[in-house]
Amino acid sequence: MRISGFGWLEFIVGVLLVGLGAFTLSSPLESIIAIVLAYGILAILMGIGDIVMYIRAERFTGFGPMVSLVSGILSVMSGIMLVAYPDAGAIVLTILFPIWFITHCAARLARLSSIRAVIGRGVYYALLVLNIIGIILGFLLIFMPRIALVSAAWIAGLYLMLLGIESIVFAFSKAGRGF
Repeated sequence: MRISGFGWLEFIVGVLLVGLGAFTLSSPLESIIAIVLAYGILAILMGIGDIVMYIRAERFTGFGPMVSLVSGILSVMSGIMLVAYPDAGAIVLTILFPIWFITHCAARLARLSSIRAVIGRGVYYALLVLNIIGIILGFLLIFMPRIALVSAAWIAGLYLMLLGIESIVFAFSKAGRGF
């Protein structure tokens, strides 16, 4: 899916994530089932992307790709559950998203060090900070479920926009062209 040295897959996923995050922020209560379905589809796509990353990179590096595989499997499983049971997904959203945030950010952090030389210092530090914020946010939501219940749509919307920005930045970087 790479055309003319640009990370098209990362770019498309990034635009979709930013759009989904903006949609979530604009109407958090009115469209919770639609949001759950969209998140389910997106989780499946992102999980497949993480699994593909594992398949492509596992022979070159160590621990990072294994985290991508685990994150990918959890994302696909979560996505299938959300698509199959959207009503239950709305309730489970407050449990599922913190776990997804943590595993996805851990996978991104694990592979970030192996591509640091390619993406440059500025992009590296921006992605490092975004993923650390995601992990902190995930643990905050796990240990403070009341916050998760009240603000799940807002937190998910903002976080999805951050993930989308990360994917877009990655698509424009040198590393986005190689994976």
